[in-house]
Amino acid sequence: MTEIRVAHAAHDDWSLAAQACTDLLAETNITSSSLGFVYATDYLADDLKNILSHLSEQTGIDHWIGTVGMGVCAGGQEYFDRPGLAVMTLPVNEDDFHIVQTINDDEQGLPADVEQWIQSTPPLLGIVHGDGNNPKIPQIINMLAKSSGGFLVGGLTASRRTGYQIAMTPSDNGLTGGGLSGALFSPAVEVATGLSQGCSPIGDSHIVSDCVDNVIVGIDGENALEVFKKDIGDVLARDLNRIAGYIHAAFPIEGSDTGDYLVRSLVGIDPAQGWLAVGGEINPGDRIMFVRRDPQSAEEDLTRMLDKLRERLPGPPKGGVFYSCIARGPNMFGAEGREVAMIHDILGDFPLVGFYANGEISNNRLYGYTGVIALFM
Repeated sequence: MTEIRVAHAAHDDWSLAAQACTDLLAETNITSSSLGFVYATDYLADDLKNILSHLSEQTGIDHWIGTVGMGVCAGGQEYFDRPGLAVMTLPVNEDDFHIVQTINDDEQGLPADVEQWIQSTPPLLGIVHGDGNNPKIPQIINMLAKSSGGFLVGGLTASRRTGYQIAMTPSDNGLTGGGLSGALFSPAVEVATGLSQGCSPIGDSHIVSDCVDNVIVGIDGENALEVFKKDIGDVLARDLNRIAGYIHAAFPIEGSDTGDYLVRSLVGIDPAQGWLAVGGEINPGDRIMFVRRDPQSAEEDLTRMLDKLRERLPGPPKGGVFYSCIARGPNMFGAEGREVAMIHDILGDFPLVGFYANGEISNNRLYGYTGVIALFM
């Protein structure tokens, strides 16, 4: 893979932001690039069609993927709560990737062209973007991952305006929505991935012994709230109002060799009954633990993930994509640009692009509060 290029700009006028990006790209050789990534903050969401058309015309690239986020990042820069545009051009052989148009329903299976490409070129990686308004998104993610055999990374669109995804081919203008879209990559595109939960476990894992829907009645055969209080300690147990947004439930993933888990918010506590309600479906026999989420935990976990990733790399990355939760970025790390600065501090200076999402995708699952990275080697 030859050199990956990144450009970014901030301007209230979409045309000036897009032109600034293409001017930067024109200073470099992008003739070998056949796939582009574009991420725009939701301030520019309604202009995405014009932005995409401009980028395609000016660069000559007619395959693009991307979406809208509450924030975007490129290089060492983050743009939050203001107009921002981030673009990356990837020099990859056209035989080594395939654009996935929107998949709206897991029960309908894969589009015929995607199925055919997978049979001829079993993918190693998929970079995808989803519409969180589709309740079947978790099932669609799982279906695409299992059907393709590829490892998925990506995120859900986050927008206070129009929520587009992009999956552009020479025969399609690229704007889509309502499902899951993106691109699959052949094994010729070498990657390394990492997931940062942004949390630190407290206490041991337990078994949900009794529950109704999303309400946990019993843990390890005991009153759920009493087990919870033991784990969080006396100080927090005396004032449960202090746990809001700080303590979360986490469900270890069976068979994971990395201690992976899914984090879900605690959405209610019934002190009289001793019940806990979480933001997700629960079944008796599920394993559960509790985790702490604060700036220190998030920074420690991101550092730990990046250090492990660096140890696995054969050399400096040639480029990468990063998808982080909208609750992270400056909302967690305290300053705009701090999160991506940590990435570059540990992994070095390389082209990086991404957005801040309403849910993050790693392998075949949808996460929350996480940071997901994929590095091109």
